[in-house]
Amino acid sequence: MISYLKGIVAGVQTVSANRTILTLEVNGMGYDLQIPQHLASQLSNTGDVVQIFTHYQIREEVPLLYGFSSPAERDLFRHLLSVSGVGAALAIALLDTLELPDLVQAIIAANVNMLIQTPGVGKKTAERLCLELKSKLIEWRKSAGFFVATDGPAPGILEEVQMTLFALGYTPHEVSHALHVVSEDIGLDKNAYVEDWIKQAIAHLSNSEQLTVNS
Repeated sequence: MISYLKGIVAGVQTVSANRTILTLEVNGMGYDLQIPQHLASQLSNTGDVVQIFTHYQIREEVPLLYGFSSPAERDLFRHLLSVSGVGAALAIALLDTLELPDLVQAIIAANVNMLIQTPGVGKKTAERLCLELKSKLIEWRKSAGFFVATDGPAPGILEEVQMTLFALGYTPHEVSHALHVVSEDIGLDKNAYVEDWIKQAIAHLSNSEQLTVNS
């Protein structure tokens, strides 16, 4: 089994909306690895030396290599593949939609509304992910070094805040970051009213958008 490859970035190509290929040169040989889009955005400089953690799979007698930025991301990908009905494309989509700790926490907390923000993940698939992986990820999270976040709204408030922000068009990445900022920088109490969390989050997100426009 190939645990990881360390080599030179020879190229990154987006083949389709959900398929990005990294060509990695290792000792004079070129390896094609399918990688998450968020990893591709970190590999923009051809010629850089990088270490990519890999998962080897044979599908219809064709060998395939998948690449990840860390052992934890690769291991979580393998956990996702173990769920019935979840293939590599859907697993990578989940990793691209949510930050690693957020994805783990959403599954453990059975936060279906968060999981269905991933393209291709419906309610039944999200429920199956939670049912089949919750106990496994509780144990795995300890060894992987992920812990329950103490910031953000209380559990009874969180989903309502998230769903409102999703409905306004914000992505899971934007929502998670905004709630972290509101909790850590502004210091809003986790049991504050839903409306207060939403108001403060939108204020932060609007400021971020304005800064992006002006930069």
